[in-house]
Amino acid sequence: MAVLSVTNLSVVKRDRLLFEKLNFAVELGGLLYVKGQNGAGKTSLLRVLAGLVDADSGEVCFSQQNIRDCRETYHKNLVYFGHKLGVNQTLSAVENLQYWCNQHQVVVSLETIFSTLAQLNLVGLEDIPVANLSAGQQRRVALARFWFKQDAKLWILDEPFTALDTQGIELLSRQITKFLSVGGAVVMTSHQQLQLDYPKDELTLEYRI
Repeated sequence: MAVLSVTNLSVVKRDRLLFEKLNFAVELGGLLYVKGQNGAGKTSLLRVLAGLVDADSGEVCFSQQNIRDCRETYHKNLVYFGHKLGVNQTLSAVENLQYWCNQHQVVVSLETIFSTLAQLNLVGLEDIPVANLSAGQQRRVALARFWFKQDAKLWILDEPFTALDTQGIELLSRQITKFLSVGGAVVMTSHQQLQLDYPKDELTLEYRI
């Protein structure tokens, strides 16, 4: 059964048709890689799939139910990662993750938060304001949520490898593959060549003038 299905989806932005009548489905354990040049509508599509904005026409369903009719259930089973990191610059890495966990009803110990940050090579940076971290380090703080939300069924990732070094890309790639291998579904975009050791479907959006 499809965890996410899209029927006749069309989006217009600033009077320009980005795409129309898209139809696709993502099964449990499925990876959908969305491709297309800048302006083709990749981010707009992912924001619609995450329920952040409405499409101009068409339907997005989670487990065969329109996401508008099951918002609470959908958001409990979804992790969305967009261009904005969603971290508070004045809080530390630990404080940001504690806040995120509280907001998403994720129960993790302080020890787990520290050990996860250690996996992400942020040892010694856990308690300083995020504003003092590099762009790549801030991104690792934001990405730590994927180590905590183990019960999610769907990850929607918009350019998750941006600002990460080779090691960071490898860490996140392993985590995505691990999530897929236990039945999670992923929809993602990436400017970098996707090098996940996992079968994928591709959706290419064409730029429309």
